[in-house]
Amino acid sequence: MDVLKKGFSIAKEGVVAAAEKTKEGMEEAVAKTKEGVMYVGTKTKEGVASGVNTVAQKTTDEANAAADAAVAGANETAEAAVEGLGQAVAATGLVETAEPAPAEEAVEASQ
Repeated sequence: MDVLKKGFSIAKEGVVAAAEKTKEGMEEAVAKTKEGVMYVGTKTKEGVASGVNTVAQKTTDEANAAADAAVAGANETAEAAVEGLGQAVAATGLVETAEPAPAEEAVEASQ
């Protein structure tokens, strides 16, 4: 009977030692897994922030380009309207179409 007790005691010590080693191994595995997950999470967060900033910058650039094009188009339209209005007024004969005299000649003429 003592032999069985001693054998079971040795086996129990072996199981306890294995459990302790397993516990240490599991703790290390958990720590490494947590570290890996945190690293991936951080890099993903950085990537998402960078991606969002890139999209925001491209959107701003595109909006600026569209606004510039709209302003250029509005300027061209305004210039064409003024030119067309000038031609219409000239065609009615309400104003002279001759070039005005330079400022010096206009001053001499008024004296």
